[in-house]
Amino acid sequence: MNFYFSTRRIPSLQHLPLAERMERLDAASKKLTVPEKTLLNLLKLLIIVPVFALILQTASNWTALLWAGFVFLLYPLLVKPIQYSMSAKYLPSASEKENE
Repeated sequence: MNFYFSTRRIPSLQHLPLAERMERLDAASKKLTVPEKTLLNLLKLLIIVPVFALILQTASNWTALLWAGFVFLLYPLLVKPIQYSMSAKYLPSASEKENE
């Protein structure tokens, strides 16, 4: 499985504008299997739950708020490439589009 950090790197979406790339990725992500969706949701939880735990600690330690912001910035850096990579296999390839 290839990891795509940008939608421009996905071969079947390279020639499309951003709005259409996102539309097609959204349609492809709806085709993910239940285990794939579960994996993505667990990954999201592993990032979001520590953010709230750190926010709760701000009463005694204000630097926890900085750490919460840092951990929250990991969300798009970790989740989006995995989501793009998992959804890419449900996009029609360029050869399939030529056959239609």
